Amino acid sequence: MAGISMDWSNIDTVLLDMDGTLLDLNFDNHFWQEFVPLNYARQHNLTLDEAKRHLEPQFKQMEGRLEWYCLDYWSNALDLDIIGLKTEIAGLIAVLPHVIEFLEKIRRSSHKIMLVTNAHQASLGLKMEKTCLRPFFDAIVSAHDLGAAKEHQEFWRGFQAQFAIDKQRTLMVDDSLPVLRAAREFGIRHLITISQPDSKCPKKTTDEFPAIADFRELLVGL
Repeated sequence: MAGISMDWSNIDTVLLDMDGTLLDLNFDNHFWQEFVPLNYARQHNLTLDEAKRHLEPQFKQMEGRLEWYCLDYWSNALDLDIIGLKTEIAGLIAVLPHVIEFLEKIRRSSHKIMLVTNAHQASLGLKMEKTCLRPFFDAIVSAHDLGAAKEHQEFWRGFQAQFAIDKQRTLMVDDSLPVLRAAREFGIRHLITISQPDSKCPKKTTDEFPAIADFRELLVGL
C-alpha cells in the first residue's frame, strides 16, 4: 500500500475523530437508523416504517448541531433511555482495521495525539470502555465540554484557547466533510478523510480532501 505522501517532520499534533474514523460507524448507523426506530415503534405501537418516517424529520432538523450528538437531548425528546439502548447493543462497537497498529506506532513517536469527538460523554465513556483505546491519547475532548459541535467555529475557538495547537503543524483525520471544512476554515493545515467509515457500506469518494481506506496509508514515513 503506497500511502499518502506526508512529511511527518512537519506534524506536531494529530487530532483523531472517533466514530467513523477510529471506530466502525456501522454501530451508530445501525443504532440510529434501526434500533432507535424499532424501540420507538414498540413504545408508540407503530410499524417500523411509520416510526422511521416520524423520526426522520426530527433527526434531520438537528444535524450538525450539538443536540444531534447529545444522548440526554434524545432521551428527553423521544422518551427513550438512549444510553441504556446503546449499552444493550454495545457488542457491535468495533475498532476499524489497522487503527491499533497506527495508534501504537504514533504513540511511540514524539507527536501529541488527541481524540476530538462530537460524541456525548456517556457514549464516549462506553466506547472507550469497550475498545480500551483511552491510554493512547494525550487528551480526549468532547464537543459537549466546549458547548459547540466540531462543525462550528465556536468549538475550534474554545479548543484553541484550551490547547494552543500550532494549526500549521497539526494533522486532523475525520470522516465528516462538514467537520473538515470547519477545521480548514479555522486554519488547520493537514486534513484527511476516511473513505469507508462504515464497514457495511460502500466506500465514499471525494476530491475535496485526501482520503485513506485505512490507517496503514498513514504509517508511511512515521
